Amino acid sequence: MTMMKQFLAITSRTMNKNRQQRIPCRTLCILASSMLLAGCTALPAPKPESPHIYLLDAQPAAKAAQVKRDLVLAVAMPRARPGFDTPQMAYLRQPHELEYFAANRWADAPPHMLWPLLVQALEQTGGFRAIVQTPGAIPADVRLDVELIRLQQDFGTRPSRVQLTLRAQLSDVRSKRVLAVKLFDEMQNAASDDAYGGVTAANQIVQRVLNHLTDFCLDESVSQ
Repeated sequence: MTMMKQFLAITSRTMNKNRQQRIPCRTLCILASSMLLAGCTALPAPKPESPHIYLLDAQPAAKAAQVKRDLVLAVAMPRARPGFDTPQMAYLRQPHELEYFAANRWADAPPHMLWPLLVQALEQTGGFRAIVQTPGAIPADVRLDVELIRLQQDFGTRPSRVQLTLRAQLSDVRSKRVLAVKLFDEMQNAASDDAYGGVTAANQIVQRVLNHLTDFCLDESVSQ
C-alpha cells in the first residue's frame, strides 16, 4: 500500500508538471513503468513447498519355521519395472496413465527399501542356515529374485486404493534350476485420499506380502 501511495503521489505531481511544462506523454509512461517494476521487485518470492518424504518400514510378524534347512539363501536386490524404479510416488487417475505426486516422495526407490525388509523377515523365520544379500562373497544354495511390477495409488475408485504386485522366483544356484515362481498381488483401501493415506496402505500391504514371501521360500526349498 505504501508503494502504491508513493506511485500515485509521484504520478499526480508529474501530471501537474506535465500541464505546466508540457512534458511528453511518453516520458510520463516510462516513469510510471519504472515505478511499477520497482514495486514488483520489492515483493518477496514465494517459497517452494518442502517435500514430504516417506518410508516403507513394515515390520512383519514372521512365524518361526518348524524345520531349519541347512541351506544358505541369497536374496538379490529386487528389480522394478519401468515407472517404479524411482523415489517418485506413483498414482493413477485414469487407466494406463501414470502420474507422480509433486511434493511427496519415497526416501528411496521402493525396490531398495524392500530389500532389507525382505532379508529381515526371512531371518526372523530361522528356517535357513543363513540369509545373505547378493552379490556377495558367501556361496549360496538357493537364490530369491523379486521383481516389483507395480506400487501405485489408484484414485479412480473411492476410497482410493493402493496396489502392490511382486513376482518372486526361487532358484537352485548349483544346478541353475528354477524351483518355483509365484505372483503376489495385494490391494488395500487408503484411510485418506492423499499421499499419506497411500503410504499407510502401502505399508500394510508390504507386511502381508513379506509374510507370504517367507512362506513361499520355506515351502519351495523343502526339496533341497
